[in-house]
Amino acid sequence: MVGGYLREGDGVLLSKTRISNSTFIDNAAGFIVSDDVYIGHHNFIECSNKVTIETGCQITSFVSITSHSSHDSIRLYGAAYKGKSDLIGYQKGEVSIGAYTYVGPHSTIMPGTRIGKGCLISAYSYVQGEFPDFSIIKGNPAVVVGSTKDRDAEYLENNPDLQRHYNEWAK
Repeated sequence: MVGGYLREGDGVLLSKTRISNSTFIDNAAGFIVSDDVYIGHHNFIECSNKVTIETGCQITSFVSITSHSSHDSIRLYGAAYKGKSDLIGYQKGEVSIGAYTYVGPHSTIMPGTRIGKGCLISAYSYVQGEFPDFSIIKGNPAVVVGSTKDRDAEYLENNPDLQRHYNEWAK
């Protein structure tokens, strides 16, 4: 695990961000990461169309995040795929992951996906589309199955001293 990350582009040292040395970041110029982020082992993050990960996120292990995918166009074009531009079926789009979101192991986040703040993505989920703040996201394809606010309510009720910390970012 590498502590601290020197952000490409502006040269800012993110001293509380930890990224495993076994995580591969492709097209790092499009990788926009905030401080206090944890990215675990054996992940693939492809950033040609920009990937933004906000403060406090935890990306576990064996997660793929991609801002482009040729999974449809390669079949449509076959051997003619190479050397073409503006391919039909070629997906591309920015990926954004909101503050204090948790991404479970073996999940895949596809191009053009926006995940709100405070979300929880269950292991082995295939995530594509827009998901509101505080969503519990699960499945293949992933859907919203609940709210982390409901889940957090019991913790906050039993530990009222946490409410102040929660309110600082959750508003």
